[in-house]
Amino acid sequence: MPPPSSAAPRDEPVIRDRGDACPGALRLHAADDGYLARVRIPGGLLTSGAAAVLAGAADRLGDGHLDLTSRGNVQLRGLGASCGGELAELLGAAGLLPPAAATHERVRNIVASPLSGLDGQGNADVTPWVGALDRQLCASGAAAGLSGRFLFALDDGRGDVTSLAPDVSLLALGAGTAALWTRDVSEAVRIGHQDAPEAALVAAEYFLDAVRSAGTKAWRVSELPAEHQLESDELLRRLRERGIRAESADQAGGGFVRPRRTVGPRPGVLAGPDGTRVALSALAPLGRLTTTQWRLLAASASAGSGELRLTPWRGIVVPGCDAATAPEALARLAGAGLVTRPGDPWEHVTACTGRPGCGKALADVRADARAVVSLHRAVAAPGDAAGPAGPAGAALPVHWSGCERRCGHPRAAAWVDLVAGPGGYGLAVAGAAAAGAGSGATGSGPVGRAVREGVPATAADLAAALAEAHRTPDPPTSRQTQQQTQ
Repeated sequence: MPPPSSAAPRDEPVIRDRGDACPGALRLHAADDGYLARVRIPGGLLTSGAAAVLAGAADRLGDGHLDLTSRGNVQLRGLGASCGGELAELLGAAGLLPPAAATHERVRNIVASPLSGLDGQGNADVTPWVGALDRQLCASGAAAGLSGRFLFALDDGRGDVTSLAPDVSLLALGAGTAALWTRDVSEAVRIGHQDAPEAALVAAEYFLDAVRSAGTKAWRVSELPAEHQLESDELLRRLRERGIRAESADQAGGGFVRPRRTVGPRPGVLAGPDGTRVALSALAPLGRLTTTQWRLLAASASAGSGELRLTPWRGIVVPGCDAATAPEALARLAGAGLVTRPGDPWEHVTACTGRPGCGKALADVRADARAVVSLHRAVAAPGDAAGPAGPAGAALPVHWSGCERRCGHPRAAAWVDLVAGPGGYGLAVAGAAAAGAGSGATGSGPVGRAVREGVPATAADLAAALAEAHRTPDPPTSRQTQQQTQ
């Protein structure tokens, strides 16, 4: 199973001959199940009122569902061909579009540590950076040239969102400082917290200058030709030219330590630092919610801080809930079909749209994934936390793809890669860890080791193939992988 062309290693950059075609809230995408709108939610930060507007739009204009993306954005599907103007009006009134929506609404791809400021962890609360960066992006004429795939990550120090292969990374450090880098943390520069949003914009504008200089149409930093890669010395010069105090690793007293790679929030009740307010964390199976589920989450947010946080792991965090009533609120979410306990089989399973929504798909991958999860639940012993992705705590994510493009595949050290083909599913353990040391893999694409081809699309056969994938020799550990590939 060849990797998609968009995932070439960094020493073999992708050569683009066109701009990206990523959908937006104004640029709708024609799919087999109607038109699709992707609404950017910078940092995943969403008010309960804006959430209610999205639910109304899904019911009134779409198919009654909302999809969470791997960047914490929201998609509406099943839209009519003529609803674009009405949708834009609804979203604009709810504050879900920037003032310069026509030129900038697709470039607001910002992920942030979902629990920042909530659980007492991390080096700083980075949520204020989200709004500041969003405003500066939308005020920059140059930033309109960024592709809809260019990604900013604002990490509070726990290493969760900087593991998502962003183009520009900001990592909160101690003593009011932050590390900024594009290609690798080994080339990071140190800046102050107060300058972090503007510094991220400077890095993005540097990328756009490099694209023009290279004469390519690169969408991502990793796609720049080797001779036009971004250099830390030039980034330092540009930052200082803008009046931003910045230091190289040597000037800051040594190299920056890579944060321990962590995953997103586990489902359940998440304690706050004071013990009186907590956050609810839930996952949407395959990232898809009905408007009934969505409105229940919005109502839970209204009873808390009035905010939802959408995560890049297709989860939802509801901050500011009363600790005394949180278990009851979480039970209501579970009763609505959301995942609320750690170790649930759905915790490690993702999928592309598949049939019938995507004309390129060769299978209804979501139905097949549901069948395997249902089979596991039917045969699992009570309290068994192991899912189809493997034992809890050691599970590899499982991603189901309807074709070789592998849309939405994890940005993980390794995962189980199921790809539909004309003769059944191909199955491999993919990712940089699976490729092993010395492979030259950079973690930028699904390279790895094949397990089986032509697996019949039945729940029993697919479940057996997944079990086989976890009996094959283990890839390097996550810690080894980070040392080898990042």
